[in-house]
Amino acid sequence: MTPHNEAKREDISDIVLMPGDPLRAKYIAENFLENSRLINSVRNMLGYTGYYKGRKITVFASGMGMPSIGIYSYELYKFYDVKSIIRLGSCGAYSPDLNIFDTILVDNSYTEGNFAYSLEGVDCHLAKADESLNSILAETAKTQGNNLILGNVLCSEVFDYYVKDLEALINRFPKDLNIIGAEMESFALFYTAKYLNKKAACLLTVVDSHYKKQEISADERQNSLNTMIQIALDASLKID
Repeated sequence: MTPHNEAKREDISDIVLMPGDPLRAKYIAENFLENSRLINSVRNMLGYTGYYKGRKITVFASGMGMPSIGIYSYELYKFYDVKSIIRLGSCGAYSPDLNIFDTILVDNSYTEGNFAYSLEGVDCHLAKADESLNSILAETAKTQGNNLILGNVLCSEVFDYYVKDLEALINRFPKDLNIIGAEMESFALFYTAKYLNKKAACLLTVVDSHYKKQEISADERQNSLNTMIQIALDASLKID
C-alpha cells in the first residue's frame, strides 16, 4: 500500500493499462475484462484488476497532468513491481494530415516543463517510449487491420485551448521533432519508466484538431476509443 493506492501487491498485474479518466478505467474493466474487481478507490482514482483471454490485467487511472501520472506510475513501478504501463489517452492534432479518430502511437514526448529536473535534477525535455512495447503495439494493430500513426507529441503543463497564443507555442517546438499532437501525461510516464528501468508506451486517439472542424457523435467517439483499448489489450497478451 501507498498513500495513493490501497491495493495489495498481489492485487495488481505486472502490466497496467492507464487511462486518465477514472470512469474510463471503470468502463474498460466492465466491458473488456472478466472477473474484474475494484482494487483502488483512494481519491476516486479507480483501479481494477481482471482477466483478458486468461491474462491478468490491471486498469488504473492516472488523472490529468504530469504530476498526477508521475505519482501513480512511480508507485506502480516501484512498490507493486509493475513492468509495463500503456497509457490510453486522447489528444489534439497539430498536423493537418491527422483526422478525428486517428490513433497515434507515441514515439517521443516533448515537454517545456521541468518534470525531470524536479525528479532528479536533470535538464531533460524529451522522453522516448519503449521500443519493444511500441513494436508489439504496432504489430498488433496491423494484425487487427487498424492503422497506427507513429509520431512525436507535446506533453503540455496546461490545456492547450487555454493558451493565449497557440501559434507562438507551436513555433517554439524544436523543428526537427515534427510534433503532430498534444496531450498532458506521456513525458512523465516515459521518464519515470526510464528512471526506474521499466517500460512504457502511449496510444492516443485524436479527438479534436486545430486544422479541421469535424462534428462527432458520442457513439463515434466511444467506438474510436474502443479501437485503441482493443489494440492495447491484445498487445498485452504478447508482452513478457
